Amino acid sequence: MPEIIVVANQKGGVGKTTTSINLAAALQRINYKTLLVDLDSQGNATSASGHNRSIEKASVYDVLMGLKNIEDCFVTSQHDGFTLLPSNSDLMAAEIELLNTNNRESVLKEKINSISREFDYILIDSPPSMNILTLNALAAANEIIIPVQCEYYALEGMSGLLESIYKIKETINPNLQIKGVLRTMFDSRNSLSVEVSAQLKKYFGDKLFWTFIPRNVRLAEAPSHGMSAVSYDPECLGSKAYLSLAKEVTKKTMES
Repeated sequence: MPEIIVVANQKGGVGKTTTSINLAAALQRINYKTLLVDLDSQGNATSASGHNRSIEKASVYDVLMGLKNIEDCFVTSQHDGFTLLPSNSDLMAAEIELLNTNNRESVLKEKINSISREFDYILIDSPPSMNILTLNALAAANEIIIPVQCEYYALEGMSGLLESIYKIKETINPNLQIKGVLRTMFDSRNSLSVEVSAQLKKYFGDKLFWTFIPRNVRLAEAPSHGMSAVSYDPECLGSKAYLSLAKEVTKKTMES
């Protein structure tokens, strides 16, 4: 069975989509067959994979609503080679329509389970809020990666997220575990980054990935070219960090 990992944090702007895209690309590059599910109605992971979210006809919305089989909606990332379940603005309607669905928190899980054996890793890029889509992601996953920006207010909202994770473990998904907390936008020359990093280490211990993601211009540029930084500039610090993260993720998987 594959590792199903949701990348989640209720706080926006912490690098969820950047992490989802680049980790998917890095895992694919080191020969793990990877699926990325774009579960954010903004569709940023879709466009960063080289697909136009405004004209992509089949999407995760069709899967959640039972309009199409999940495998019929798959596309391939144009530059990175991983499989993508794309998203577009239709997904906003799913947030309302799912509320009237039986087992509404488990719809995505049922769809993913039908194709899970085709992949080594399934990553889910979640919305920056605790809505029904995020609940579906957490119900479908067995692991969660929490990106945390190494800046002021970094820990804001973390207690709420952790409380939600524990509630979901108790009620919906007892198999959900924290894979790790990922420091993003880290600058070792900045005393605040170092201080936040120390706080995270103290709080999360060995759940803190030793890999950190630096502030890097190439990471920011890559999505505008419809690709991950891993493909856009394999030698940049950001790409090397995500390749390191991919190896750390697979190591944790083998040890568990």
